[in-house]
Amino acid sequence: MARTVAKADAVDREALLEFIRPRHKMILSTVRSSGGPQLSPVTGGVDGEGRIVISTYPGRAKAANLRNTPVASVVVLSDEFNGAWVQVDGDAEVLDMPDAEDALVDYFRSISGEHPDWDQYRAAMRLQGKSLIRITPTHWGPIATGGFPADVAAKLDAQDG
Repeated sequence: MARTVAKADAVDREALLEFIRPRHKMILSTVRSSGGPQLSPVTGGVDGEGRIVISTYPGRAKAANLRNTPVASVVVLSDEFNGAWVQVDGDAEVLDMPDAEDALVDYFRSISGEHPDWDQYRAAMRLQGKSLIRITPTHWGPIATGGFPADVAAKLDAQDG
């Protein structure tokens, strides 16, 4: 039985964004005031300028951390646990209402497409006082998949064959 071989494919910025666009499950890492990491599972998208966008509330730890230290890392996951993933590092900003309103519309579109009632959506975002995190990618790793190193997979396959 052939083993799954781990892969790590270096990509340019456009290929990175194409990989991220259909994937919305992410782990966001920000820096706590103590200097340690703070991790949050989030839903995210890619806006028209190629930034990763994440909706939040202004009082959440991730928003407070990014106001103090405006850098973040995001692991973008595939729907299946063993699917491809990538880590993206970048400069971050937090937009609060009213500045966040139009950006939250773009965020929704990047994940779900058109809303049946944009006035209703905008009113809900204002009522909830939502904020938006935008991360501009500055560095990213390869698009990776898990599995055995190629040499180990070959040894295991030879043993079984």
